[in-house]
Amino acid sequence: MRYDEAFANAKFIPGGDAYPQRWAERAAALRASSITRPGLRYGDRAAEWFDLFLPEADPAGLMVFVHGGYWLRFSPHDFSHLASGAIARGWAVAMPAYTLAPAARIADMTRQIAAAVVAAAAEVAGPVVISGHSAGGHLSARMACPGMLADDVAARVAGIVPISPLSDLRQLCETSMNSDLRIDDAEGMAESPALLARRPGVPVRVWVGGAERPVFLDQARRLGNAWACPVTVDPGKHHFDVIEGLERPDSPLMSALLG
Repeated sequence: MRYDEAFANAKFIPGGDAYPQRWAERAAALRASSITRPGLRYGDRAAEWFDLFLPEADPAGLMVFVHGGYWLRFSPHDFSHLASGAIARGWAVAMPAYTLAPAARIADMTRQIAAAVVAAAAEVAGPVVISGHSAGGHLSARMACPGMLADDVAARVAGIVPISPLSDLRQLCETSMNSDLRIDDAEGMAESPALLARRPGVPVRVWVGGAERPVFLDQARRLGNAWACPVTVDPGKHHFDVIEGLERPDSPLMSALLG
C-alpha cells in the first residue's frame, strides 16, 4: 500500500525488533516494585480497565498515559515502567487499556479513553495531565477536543502532551493496517485531531523525536500548526526511545508534563 513504508518504524531502528521484549521486562519490574491498584474498571467490556500506580505519599495529581501500537497491539502492561518518572515526582499514574482493532473502531477507542480518564480522575484528587505515544498520542490529543471530557474533569486538566501523535488519520487509509483499522473517509475526518478544534483553555504541547520517520515529524507539526501549540523535537530520539524520558523525574519530557 502507498504509505506502508512511511509508517514502518522497527525496520528503520537498529535493534528495533528487540524493544517490545525490553519494554515488557521493565514494565514487569516496575509493577513488582511499586504501589499498584491493578485492573480498576471503567466499563463493562473486557478491555475497559486501568492500572493505577501510586507514590508513597498523597499524590500531587494524576498523570494518564495511553499506550500506542497503531490501535492494534500492546496493552498497559507493556509500558508500566513509563510511570516511574511521575511516581518519583509524587504523582499517581493511570494506564488504561482499550479495545484493539479489529474488535473496535478508533471512534470506540476514543470514547473508551475518555471514560477511563473520568474514572481515574475520580480516584485521585488534584490536577490531571494526559499523555500517550503514537496511537496513544492520537487518543491523548483527542481528549483536548470539545465534548470529550465532562466539564468538571476538563477543568482539572493542566496539560496534554501527545508524544509522536498520529494527528491526521487520512493517510492511514492507504496502509495495509487499514484492513483491520477500517478507517473510512468519515472516520478519518472525525477522528483526526489536526482537523478538529481544541477545547479553549486546555494547554497542549506536542513532543516528537528528531530521528523519527518523516511522516511522524509531519504528523506532529500538523497538530502543532492546527492548534497553534508548541512542538518540541527531541534531538536524536527515534520512535521507540522518545518515550524513555517518562522514566526519569528530571527529564525535559517530564518537565513538559508536570512542570
